Amino acid sequence: MSTHFSGEGNIGSPPEYREFPNGNDEPTRLLRLNVYFDNPVPKKDGTFEDRGGFWAPVEIWHRDAEHWQRLYQKGMRVLVIGRMEREPWTDNEDQPRETWQVNARSVGILPYRIESVVLSPKPQEAEPKPQADQESTAPKETKRRK
Repeated sequence: MSTHFSGEGNIGSPPEYREFPNGNDEPTRLLRLNVYFDNPVPKKDGTFEDRGGFWAPVEIWHRDAEHWQRLYQKGMRVLVIGRMEREPWTDNEDQPRETWQVNARSVGILPYRIESVVLSPKPQEAEPKPQADQESTAPKETKRRK
């Protein structure tokens, strides 16, 4: 069972990266974040009270997960969009339990407490595109209709 999910929260621990072999193909990569999704309600004195917040594991299955492990940090505010999924399991005393986790489609970093952002350069094309007519570099004359 799953349902659409969108929520803001804070990453509560360092990201966990795992890689799974996939035969001769590129391995499947997983980045797992532990996020506290809060529900701040304003009080009369100007402060906030958290009502109904919850912890949820957030899984990101993506080929760039290893790189993203270095970007996401404990305490960072994120916006998570994906599917909420119920994961049943059994504890050490054979009692049935369940965990709700988010299978994320995207995890955006929100600008709270961010000091700087540095973008990597765009990748260059492997080879320049061939020009249709390389004989003349002069502009072509247009013919006029009479």
